[in-house]
Amino acid sequence: MSETSPTISASGTTPGAEPYPKRWLALAVIAVTVLMVILDATIVNIALPAVSEDLGLTPRSHSVLMTAMEGEQTQSEIAQQIGLDKTTMVVTMDELEAAGLAERRPSKTDRRARVIAVTRAGQAKAAEGRELAQRVQEEILAGLPARERDALLSGLTRLVSDRLATPVECQKAPRRRAPRAVA
Repeated sequence: MSETSPTISASGTTPGAEPYPKRWLALAVIAVTVLMVILDATIVNIALPAVSEDLGLTPRSHSVLMTAMEGEQTQSEIAQQIGLDKTTMVVTMDELEAAGLAERRPSKTDRRARVIAVTRAGQAKAAEGRELAQRVQEEILAGLPARERDALLSGLTRLVSDRLATPVECQKAPRRRAPRAVA
């Protein structure tokens, strides 16, 4: 590191100081993640269900629609992006297809794959959901003075798009449950 670039240390920003240990960075990531989960849980579990009744769409279905509109993606790719297991994704897609909001179509690039396509009705419903979610977020954040609200959103956005944008390599792989034995 050059002498002109300060390093963050336990005592503040000091040129040439020892950087924070990795465990401190991990704790900071956990703290920010907890804050974001609390904010997200508040919006998703308290505010959005009430709004969802008006919309006629669950937050999960809305997430699938919004992600599918980003480009040609398979059902598995969308499920992975938004953190759904395969069974929940299948059920969600069945509901969206039955409502005429999305459909499974053959991929243009891989004839074996099927991608999720959002219908015109699904695009309209997703736009309506985006507007409702924005309104809910504004209502929740209205409890903060404008300066604090802007600082919170700016800080979280910076962390998510910068330091937290790339997963940190783990020395030990996450523990997974062993597959069930077939009887």
